[in-house]
Amino acid sequence: MNRILVVDDEANIRILYAEELSEEGYEVATAANTAEAIEKLQEKDFDLAVLDIKLKNESGIDLLQKLVKERHDMPVVLCSAFSCYKDDFSAWLADSYVVKSGDLTELKQEIARVLAKKAQRAKLA
Repeated sequence: MNRILVVDDEANIRILYAEELSEEGYEVATAANTAEAIEKLQEKDFDLAVLDIKLKNESGIDLLQKLVKERHDMPVVLCSAFSCYKDDFSAWLADSYVVKSGDLTELKQEIARVLAKKAQRAKLA
């Protein structure tokens, strides 16, 4: 079972994503901010992170850069309400970018695609 860390400052989003992704067969943990995310990452290994870009007074991009540097083998899917960040070169560090929607189909598809790609790379290594 793949473990996913969802980082979003909106409680309703964290609950929705945790429920929906758990139904897909993933083990899901959530964090409301960068500090909480780092704490969870120290407690467990995760196969993938779903990361919001705007985290109240914090930047999800800063967390993305930290994750890429320290956990380069853990893919990150950015999930933001703002499509304009797709053109920000800092966001290109992520393995995927999804614009938030009430329909989680695209997010679920991207998570499955990124995890399959990670598994394929692991086979080749």
